[in-house]
Amino acid sequence: MWVSVAVPFGSILLAMVVGGIVLVISGNNPLTTYQNIVQASITQPGAFEQTLISMTPLLFTGLAAAVAFRMRVWNIGGEGQLYMGAVGASGVGLFLHSWPAPLVVLAMVVGGIIAGCLWAAIPGALRAYLNTNEILTSLMLNYVALQFTNYLIFGSHSYWRDVSSPEAQVFPSGKNLEASGNFPGLSIRSLVIPLGLMIGVGLAFVLWGMIRSTKYGFEMRVLGDSPRTAKYAGIRTRRKIMSVMVLSGGIAGLAGVSQVGDFNHVLDPRGMQQAGYGYTGIIVAALARYNPLAVILTSFLIGAITNAGFALQGPHFPTGLTGTLEGILLFCVLGAELFTRYRLRWRPTREAPSDRSPGTGSAIPQPALAGGTPGGEAP
Repeated sequence: MWVSVAVPFGSILLAMVVGGIVLVISGNNPLTTYQNIVQASITQPGAFEQTLISMTPLLFTGLAAAVAFRMRVWNIGGEGQLYMGAVGASGVGLFLHSWPAPLVVLAMVVGGIIAGCLWAAIPGALRAYLNTNEILTSLMLNYVALQFTNYLIFGSHSYWRDVSSPEAQVFPSGKNLEASGNFPGLSIRSLVIPLGLMIGVGLAFVLWGMIRSTKYGFEMRVLGDSPRTAKYAGIRTRRKIMSVMVLSGGIAGLAGVSQVGDFNHVLDPRGMQQAGYGYTGIIVAALARYNPLAVILTSFLIGAITNAGFALQGPHFPTGLTGTLEGILLFCVLGAELFTRYRLRWRPTREAPSDRSPGTGSAIPQPALAGGTPGGEAP
């Protein structure tokens, strides 16, 4: 038990040391930089709230990747499923704007989940029934979803695009949601916790309980650990792959719902593309070792580093340095996984015997073959 706790903490300390070396090479003081990161992400006024905002989409995309990867279904399409979730949520919010706010919020959540599920069902069906590599299909569908979202705003007069003014026709933008489609947050003094973050934390506990304590979760673990054993036990592999892929897509779709309802209040393809939440969610899931509860912590950590990177940008602290620190953290944590699976032992080599009789072969005695007779050769 102590290894599973000590190794992650040790790998984080190692990442800080290696990152400090990189900071020194780039002309930054490591201690000052780490102190500034903590201040810019937690202690400064408004910094903690911004970290929660950065954390929210990473929590959903991290959970989406963790659920699929836990069963060794490699869903790399969280980015595209996020786009489609945003399209579904914004479309529902615009269409039902005259409804009461709680119903509009609920309908947006359902619409985003359905859109993400349907988009993930495409590579899921190809993997389950045609044995197609889901890494390639889900990855390629990210670009299809991006181009489709761009088409809705920049290439057509769709329902999502604002064409109410001459300026909007020249500079394309999406329609802003009405007040009924804006998600309410939980206010604690001066801190506002987004509704999407609360949904994501609750979903992490639900997924952890499902994987740990239900028949569905047990079948997921068996199929992830040994597909041959799962097939021998009668687990319906195709149905399970399809359902897990759809579940992962629905969770990623919730990230798009949160982007529209909590923060942007408009369908913004370029903003979502620049953020790259779907790809960063894979890093979050890998750091959490595909544990839904650990995804909460790792998404907060990556969100804090990202938020601090925006605050610390300058001539001596470029944007790429933030990504470098994230990559060092990922490399150290995943590399340290070796010590949780294997035990290293030091065994001194034995000295070979120096006095061998002339004409003899190896000094290691050879066992008699089965069926041999004493003093004779085996038949």
